[in-house]
Amino acid sequence: MKTLFSPPQLFRIALWKQGFFVIGLHFNNEIQGVFHTYYSTFAIHFYIMIQGNDLQKGRLHFIDAMRAWAILMMLQGHFVASLLSNDYKNKDFFLFSVWDYFRGITAPVFFAVSGFVFTFILLKKHSLGIRNPRVKKGFIRGLQLMGIGYLLQLNFKGLLQGTINDKFYIVHVLQCIGLSIVLIVIIYLLTYKTKKIVFPLILLNISLGLLLFKFKLEKWDYSFMPTIFNNYFTVKNGSVFTIIPWFAYATFGGFLSVLFNRFNGKKSFYRDIILAMIIIGSILIFSSYTILDNNYALARLGDVLFVFTFFLLFRNHLKHPLLFKIGQKTLSLYVVHSIILYGSITGYGLTRYYYHSLSPFFVFFGVILFIFGICSIVLIFKPNLERHWRIIRQKALF
Repeated sequence: MKTLFSPPQLFRIALWKQGFFVIGLHFNNEIQGVFHTYYSTFAIHFYIMIQGNDLQKGRLHFIDAMRAWAILMMLQGHFVASLLSNDYKNKDFFLFSVWDYFRGITAPVFFAVSGFVFTFILLKKHSLGIRNPRVKKGFIRGLQLMGIGYLLQLNFKGLLQGTINDKFYIVHVLQCIGLSIVLIVIIYLLTYKTKKIVFPLILLNISLGLLLFKFKLEKWDYSFMPTIFNNYFTVKNGSVFTIIPWFAYATFGGFLSVLFNRFNGKKSFYRDIILAMIIIGSILIFSSYTILDNNYALARLGDVLFVFTFFLLFRNHLKHPLLFKIGQKTLSLYVVHSIILYGSITGYGLTRYYYHSLSPFFVFFGVILFIFGICSIVLIFKPNLERHWRIIRQKALF
């Protein structure tokens, strides 16, 4: 009698089952029951999905989709967290628990994807070293992100009064991503003449080192530095995204990009990388909450791998032009959302009037309008404005 799956296939399905079992450990008892009841079925269906069409040619569309997902999750996460009344923020509530979990993995994914994209492009001309055009662009891009991050924290009303907002010096997501890009470029310049394995190994060791020793590193005294530099290492002054541990996710994304850069054309690469991500992600999550005494930062790295796995599984269905456009406009989307939601630069945003005051009904419909409005401004209004401005300049010249 012929069986549906061969012994090697059954072994891989067993690995998938373990992965879905570990995912279930993240949630409360009600959600765990769903995962642990159906994880065998999930494993079989997902295994079937990764068979065939392993060779991905050309652009990595799943990365564009991940960037789009990450920025949209960030938009809705900031909106809900800022405007939803505290009376409804109860983790015992099923929907809020699920929302809170996915909000928690958004920033690690965002950093990992940023590191992946930049490093992937950087390594296209690995042997050029300082002559690699991405080196100069990387430094410029990194400094640009840091500059925009600080600019968004300025309050022009205060500047007119001759004062600088106390929050100007804190480090947020743009400053941290910008510095991460600069540091990745520096690591590349220090290693490009060595064996090719050195660069990814350093990235991986930085990731694991920062996450494993996060709590110890955070206890160090960084007060000897000027405040503007000190804020990149400690949250004591109000910084949200410090190098410890957030740089770890960017370097891990860079490490993954090396694998895709070198093995993307290999037969069965996607099948193998997906299975590896499931196994390693499961180990990271399970060990983080057991052996490593609730090291949530390392568990988030496991979550990042599961998110990569999801988008890799559906990679052939994630090629819509809209996903590409949103994924390419993450910076513009972030800037516009900061101005409208937080009142960056102007001091007048939605949080000024509705901070922690809305019911779930208004938040649900509000977040839809908010995302639609931000995307419309960036994807429709901004290009039209730029096109009209170019026409006006051309007419002025002639």
